[in-house]
Amino acid sequence: MLSRLFAPKVQVSAHCDLPCGVYDPAQARIEAESVKAIQEKYQANDDPHFRARATTIKEERAELAKHHVSVLWSDYFKPPHFEKYPELHQLVNDALKALSAAKGSTDPATGQKALDYIAQIDKIFWETKKG
Repeated sequence: MLSRLFAPKVQVSAHCDLPCGVYDPAQARIEAESVKAIQEKYQANDDPHFRARATTIKEERAELAKHHVSVLWSDYFKPPHFEKYPELHQLVNDALKALSAAKGSTDPATGQKALDYIAQIDKIFWETKKG
């Protein structure tokens, strides 16, 4: 009897776990842009103290970018998105791998590769928001 009394009267569903507008690949892109910029500054500076600080910051930013990509994958994208964009799982995996590579590298090309994957995720993300 109590279970019927406290049972939900209306069942709702949403395509994401919070109201739309809280997710945006821009967060990952901004962090990945920082990674690449730090890699470029690292290459242009021979000071070992600067390079040590740059490495630490670059690694933190790469982790933040990975976090933002992972949140999109786990919290925003849902089965209908993966059905419409079957490449999305691989794309997210490639972006995360590229960010890991950039985290461990001082070569700006690795940062650019991560940015390229994030740009592809961004394109799909905004296509999903249209409809």
